[in-house]
Amino acid sequence: MKTEKYEFYHQSNIIQIGNLLDDLHGVHVHLLLLQRRYYRMYSKYAAFGRICAHITKLKQRTKPHWKHLPSQVIQQVAQRIHLGYEKFFDYLDDKKKGLSPRKVGKPQIKPKHKYNSLTFTQAGYEIEGNRIHIKCLKKSFTFWKHREWTGTIKTVTLKRDTVGDYHLYLSCEGSESTEKLSLTSNAAGADFGMKTFLTLSDGIEIVSPEFFKQSLNEIRSANKALSRKQYLSNGWFRAKRHLARVNKDIANKRRDWFFKLALRLVRRYDTIAIESLNLEGMKRLWGRKVSDLAFGEFSLILQWMCAKYGKTLLKAGRWEATTKPCSECGYHNEKLTLSDRHWTCPDCDSHHDRDINAAINILRVGVPWT
Repeated sequence: MKTEKYEFYHQSNIIQIGNLLDDLHGVHVHLLLLQRRYYRMYSKYAAFGRICAHITKLKQRTKPHWKHLPSQVIQQVAQRIHLGYEKFFDYLDDKKKGLSPRKVGKPQIKPKHKYNSLTFTQAGYEIEGNRIHIKCLKKSFTFWKHREWTGTIKTVTLKRDTVGDYHLYLSCEGSESTEKLSLTSNAAGADFGMKTFLTLSDGIEIVSPEFFKQSLNEIRSANKALSRKQYLSNGWFRAKRHLARVNKDIANKRRDWFFKLALRLVRRYDTIAIESLNLEGMKRLWGRKVSDLAFGEFSLILQWMCAKYGKTLLKAGRWEATTKPCSECGYHNEKLTLSDRHWTCPDCDSHHDRDINAAINILRVGVPWT
């Protein structure tokens, strides 16, 4: 499966997609309240098939206006809630077994302004060239077709971001084969740091531009402008959208830099090893800077790049010792502190740069990414 993203042009009828999202938000609220009521009555949650059968009855009785909404899209709303409860129950089972995955809560009712996507599966739309026709709206919308997609379209998703722009996502099956880059026979481990974004095992250091820090004054100005507006006034909504646009620009700059950096790495190395980190814990210690560096987002982009170009990505486990062991003899320096950037191994007298030594150990203990 491969997903292509296209942006809609600004057009006068684009607001109708937003109205459709608002109608589906009403379905989302009704189904979640129904699940809660069902649990109070029977001490269990209704299965997906039972909910779909109930939706059919609602269209005939109390919700006749749902007939004008795409039936498969309504099923997708129910499917999202069903998957949310499944993940919640899986988390409870893992908790009883003593496992400690990331905490998952029950599905909650989303505010209307946060319900921002809908998905078509097999019907309800037609695509011709750079236009998509939504049958329930009886309208066509133009999107910027900057690249061709390949394979068979399985799902079509329409999304609205915080700025109010709309995007089209096409998930295609049987897309073009993986592209290959020439092999270089090089391998590198990468150590993530707060001062140096990545330190590679061959001594190369990559410093992050810290896009959020660069735009801090602009963000503060936009926040102050928003705080001066009367809540829910027209000026408040304009200021809120301006703040969202500033944050979107920062995210786009960071993501563009990540893709270019990942491409440079896969062109230079055949095998790349990174570490698995507790980023949530690091945020509690170092705060905003960890979010600005966004190592988690970069690792996902690097994983995608390696899969696309046929390179190997290794991952060192979170609890693997990579900083204190000597990369030459394996001696564990228990006295090493965070302030020690250079140290000498007392066993083999090897002089180490802390980050380069860690990068070498990451490459050594890394296992294929799964």
